Amino acid sequence: MYFEGYGYRGSTFEQTYRCYPASFIDKPQLETGDKIIMPPSALDRLASLHIEYPMLFEVHNAAAERTSHCGVLEFIAEEGMIYMPYWMMQNLLLQEGDMVFIKNANLPKGTYVKLQPHTTDFLDISNPKAILEKTLRNYSCLTTGDSIMVAYNNKKYYIDIVETKPSNAISIIETDCEVDFAPPLDYKEPEPPIAAVPPSAAPTAEEAAEEEPKFIPFTGSGRRLDGKASKDKDVSASSPAKRQANSTNGVQPSTASTSQGSSSRKTSGKLVFGPGGNRPSKEADKVPEKEPKEDPKKDEPKFSAFTGRKYSLKG
Repeated sequence: MYFEGYGYRGSTFEQTYRCYPASFIDKPQLETGDKIIMPPSALDRLASLHIEYPMLFEVHNAAAERTSHCGVLEFIAEEGMIYMPYWMMQNLLLQEGDMVFIKNANLPKGTYVKLQPHTTDFLDISNPKAILEKTLRNYSCLTTGDSIMVAYNNKKYYIDIVETKPSNAISIIETDCEVDFAPPLDYKEPEPPIAAVPPSAAPTAEEAAEEEPKFIPFTGSGRRLDGKASKDKDVSASSPAKRQANSTNGVQPSTASTSQGSSSRKTSGKLVFGPGGNRPSKEADKVPEKEPKEDPKKDEPKFSAFTGRKYSLKG
C-alpha cells in the first residue's frame, strides 16, 4: 500500500500520494489537459467537506519546491496513487513514484493570460487561435511559470504561461479571458538595414574627376605620306604628358615670358600699369638693333629691253 495518510482542517483537503505518469492508464485526456486521476477514497473525503466546484487542487513537490495547479478527471486510481500528465510531472520535476502533496484550492476566474511558444513553428499553423481554444478546453486552470503542451498534427508544441491576472493561478472554466502572445523563444530580431553612406563621406564629383584619367585627343605623333621626317619644331609640346600637365595643372606663362612681354611693351612706347611699370628695366634699354637685311633684288640682274644684235635685210 502506498497510502500515506490524510488529515482534515476545516474545509481543507490535504493528502500525500505517490505520482505516476498518465501513460500507465489509457486516458488521452491526461496528455492534453491538466486533469489528474485520484483514488476513490479521496472522493469520499471531499464529499464530506464544504468545497467549491469544480474541484481544483494545488500540487506541491516539497523536494524541488515546485508548485502547480490542476483539476480532477476521475477517482479510479489505486489507493495512495495518482496519475498525472507527463508535462505536469516535468514542470514539478517529478519522477515515477515520487511523493507529491495534494491540497484543494479556490482560484479566481482569469481575465488575462500571456503565452509564449517555445518555437516559431506554432505560429506557422494555419489557425493557431482555433487550435489553442480547442486545447484549453481540457484545462481547468493556469499557473504562471508552467509550460503547457498543445498536440496538433502528430506534433507537440510547448507554450509557457508568462503572466496571468488577477493572480498567479487562475481558473479558466466559464470565463472570458483575454489572451496575448509574446515572441517565441527562438525568435530572432531581423537585422537592421545597412545605413546609407552620408553625403559628406561620399566622394565629390570633382574628386572623382581628378582621380579618373582624362581623355586627351590627338596625342599621337605626326607622319608624312612621302616618308620624309616631320618638320615639327616643337615636338615636346605635342607630347601627351606635356598636354595633360598643362590641362590639369593649369600651367601659367613663366616669369621670363612675362618679363619679355613687358619689356617688349615698354620698348614699343606703351605705358605699363602695375608693379615695376614705372621702372624701366636695364634690359629694356638695351634693345638689340636689327641687322640690316640684304636686298635680294641687288643680286638679281635688271631686265633691259632691245639688247639684242642688229641685222640688215639687204644682206
